[in-house]
Amino acid sequence: MPGLFEQIQEATQFIQEKWSGTPLVGIILGTGLGGLVEEIQVEASFPYGTLPHFPVSTAPSHKGQLVCGQLAGQPVVAMEGRFHYYEGYSTQQITLPVRVMKALGCKYLLISNACGGMNPQYAKGDIMLIEDHIGLFLENPLRGPNDDRLGVRFPDMCQPYDRELLQLARRIALEEKIPCQQGVFVAVPGPNLETRAEYRLLRQLGADVVGMSTVPEIIVAVHAGLRNLGLSIVTDMCLPDALEPINLPDILQTAAAAEKKLRVLVRRVVEQLN
Repeated sequence: MPGLFEQIQEATQFIQEKWSGTPLVGIILGTGLGGLVEEIQVEASFPYGTLPHFPVSTAPSHKGQLVCGQLAGQPVVAMEGRFHYYEGYSTQQITLPVRVMKALGCKYLLISNACGGMNPQYAKGDIMLIEDHIGLFLENPLRGPNDDRLGVRFPDMCQPYDRELLQLARRIALEEKIPCQQGVFVAVPGPNLETRAEYRLLRQLGADVVGMSTVPEIIVAVHAGLRNLGLSIVTDMCLPDALEPINLPDILQTAAAAEKKLRVLVRRVVEQLN
């Protein structure tokens, strides 16, 4: 098995042989949010199974392909569906696409997810701009020998989400009259949902929403030197004293409805990047 750097190079070369663009922005689309791809003028697409060293997405609603093209006049590469730790992949496998985005030329990463809301001031369908996160994965994607060609040994995480991008997203949301929360995302391994006691604990830790992704990708994005913007859609409420069993069709329906607002926000943010 080739090392991580060689895997990145092989996947990057495979894409470049079929697509000559140099993307400015990498986009990762979470559960129920793949419709944003309809906004992209597609120039090339790659099912994950055809890309060297890429895992295959098995989560519901994740189509599982890498899309290259133009969004709002900017060259982009977008993941229509992502990989999760609960699918059995290592965090290094999960984050390989972020490495490839960087190798292709990306300067920015826009990452979205569906999440459970624990802040009682939030509601289903809300968009939350991620200002910080808490990672509760037992495995770190940077564990092991560091390859200085990919990033420094000890990346600083004091501002994993770019302050200027957050400010830009808030301004655009205000202009478009899109209500946006801003808060802390906590990542858990999954795939089970949390108990009432666990939701109480996560809330006490300072988290506003909870999900099963995003943090490994952001760690690697910081390591790679990308500027990051995180967007969560609250698809269900996780209030311990009013907890109800999960309803996946309802979650997907909520994500699809909120995704219309997310499209506008992402398109306008991408449009103003340079």
